[in-house]
Amino acid sequence: MLEHIVSIILGILIPLCELIGIFVVAVSAIGAFLHYLYGLIKKDGYDIKFQLANGLALSLEFKMAAEILKTVQVRDFEELTVLAIVIVLRALLSFLIHFEMKHKS
Repeated sequence: MLEHIVSIILGILIPLCELIGIFVVAVSAIGAFLHYLYGLIKKDGYDIKFQLANGLALSLEFKMAAEILKTVQVRDFEELTVLAIVIVLRALLSFLIHFEMKHKS
């Protein structure tokens, strides 16, 4: 019974986290592009790379949250291995983006 309830809740939460991550990337990319166009016209010194990197880092956090939630549903070791690799790669990307942001500012 409890496993069924957890499965239903995870079936909602995991795609929701994935969608939020996609939405954050889309909004960040569009916002950065609009600031870029505005900067071409007004010669503004706005830091577009920082804005985009910040959005990408936030998006990766939501995507990693979805991957962590998926670990609850793992049935065998092969699935766990794939999830672990995905989590490590996303964590590495997040670390690199944060590193880039700190050295640019």
